[in-house]
This record gives sequence, C-alpha cells and structure tokens, in this order.
Amino acid sequence: MNQQIIDRLSVITEEEQAILDGREGIDAALYSAGSGPMVVDSGKMLEHGKLIRIRPHTRFVHFPRHRHNYVEVIYMCQGQTTHIIDGSRVLLQTGELLFLNQNAVQEILPAGRDDIAVNFIILPEFFDTAFRMMGEEENNLRDFLISCLRQENHFGNYLYFRVADVLPVQNLVENMVWTLLNNQPDKRSVNQITMGLLFLQLTHFTERIQSPAQSFEQQLILQVLRYIDENYRDGELTELAAILGYDVPWLSRAVKRHLGRTYKELLQIKRLNQAAFLLQSTRLSVSDICAAVGYDNTSYFHRIFREYYHQTPRDYRLSQAGQTSSAPLTHD
Repeated sequence: MNQQIIDRLSVITEEEQAILDGREGIDAALYSAGSGPMVVDSGKMLEHGKLIRIRPHTRFVHFPRHRHNYVEVIYMCQGQTTHIIDGSRVLLQTGELLFLNQNAVQEILPAGRDDIAVNFIILPEFFDTAFRMMGEEENNLRDFLISCLRQENHFGNYLYFRVADVLPVQNLVENMVWTLLNNQPDKRSVNQITMGLLFLQLTHFTERIQSPAQSFEQQLILQVLRYIDENYRDGELTELAAILGYDVPWLSRAVKRHLGRTYKELLQIKRLNQAAFLLQSTRLSVSDICAAVGYDNTSYFHRIFREYYHQTPRDYRLSQAGQTSSAPLTHD
C-alpha cells in the first residue's frame, strides 16, 4: 500500500494514547449503545446518512467478544492481526481481506504499533451496486452477500481472502481507502462501483477463500460452483457427478434444490457473464467470444445473450464502453 496512506493510518489515535497511558481495555461507550453482550453499533460508527466509513483498527489492546449490526470488511495494510471468529482463529496478514456479516462473534488479540489494519464499516444497502454488477452467477461471495442483506448465516459468518499477491485486488482496495481518507467528491458512487469491481475480481479467486466449517450441503454447493467456474466451456454434469462420486439424477436434483437452478442454467449464466466480461474488456470479435465461452452456434449465442441482457452483444459492448470511461482505474 502507498506509504502516505500507511503513514496516515499509523498515527496514534486519542483512544490508543489512552491505552498506552495505562487505561485497561477499550472504552465500550465509543462502540456500543447498550449493556449486555457487546454489539458494535453503526450509529456510533457512521455519520447520519452515510453508508460506508473507514477507521484504523485500534491497536495495543485486546478487543473483547462482540458482534456488529453492520457488515465489516477488514484489510490488513501492514503487519498482522489475530481474530477469533465464532471460535475459529484467523491470522490476517498483509494484503489479506476479512469479510464479517452481522452474525459473526469476533474478538481480536492486541496488535502492535506496526500492525496497521483498516476497518470498512458498511451498511448492507451500500452493496446494491456491487450486487447488480455481479449479475446472477452463483458463487460463494454472492451467497455471502445475500446472507448479509437478509441478516442470515446460511453461508457462514465470515470469508477470509488470501489475496496479497493479486495486484488488481490490492489496487481496488487502495482506491477505496484513498477516496474515503481524502473525502473525495461523489465518493459514494465511486466506491460502490469500485466495490463491485473488487467483488468481480474476488470471484476469480475462490480457491483463495477460507470460510467456517461447512455443512454437507454447503460443501456440495461450493464444489459444484467451483467446477462450473473452472470448466464452463465444456463442463458436463456427468463428469462432475463422476468426480464427486454421485449418481447423475441425484446430483441434478441436489443442484436444483440447493441453488434454485438446474446445472444447465448455472452453466449458461456463467458463460454469458464471461462473454459479457470479454465484450467489455477485450477487442475479440463476437464470434471469437462465442467460441471462447463454449458455444459453437453463433446464432444461438446471439439469441440467448439478447434474452439475458436485453441487448445484442455488439450493443452491450458499446454501452459498456461508455460506462467504463468514467469508472475508477487501477494501476497497471
């Protein structure tokens, strides 16, 4: 991360100075509005009308068990922090991301002076733009967001991304931190788009995600989605069934029951989303993109693309070219 940003986030806060001067523990009144089990309150953390804010993680102190009534995203700018989430220990290291939903019970072990983390405090409605940008393609990040919006925990209470070496992810997070630190004009819309781009990048790195112990159903869902993500060009349900050791009819019914769509529908959504990405980010011809995503019939591809996006592939490319000209840029 840019050193100027690190320097700003490293400044000893008034709260941290009080801890260094001998105060024991955190000042709970800064975080929670009531007594009983500690719930960090968005009303304490966010100005009225704001959907997102960042603040440096409080160092030098054990942060006791608590929940949040908002979604928290923690980015480790430098050093490391140890989090205990629902009893599981997560060591968050430089460049890594940790997503927590409203049901996660978290405590944090003391961090040192050079352990610099930034907390994104986010109300669920902030994710509306990002959710639309992700489309209907099933993946565990999208499912996690749905759980956050519904305040459920069907897909676990946290996601831990080991993405320190993924440059686009690092650039996008830095863009958001810089925009929020510098109070840039139109920062809400800029950061909502940037968050959407971040999610799109993260969906390409599902193998870097650590999540809580999962039920059989959750494991099956992830196996199916990962197979589709890696084999959308020519992946067959019969091959997947053989890999997983299930009968094809049973697996077909299980996919429909747990994901609400058939295997064929999930595969088609993945192919169309990938085609849209290639139309937006490359100069490949439509026929080349059609072949690249697994279709050998161009007329059929044009028809289903138009049904899904309500535009021809050419019109979609032209419309997206106008939108991306105003989107935030990442470093090369």
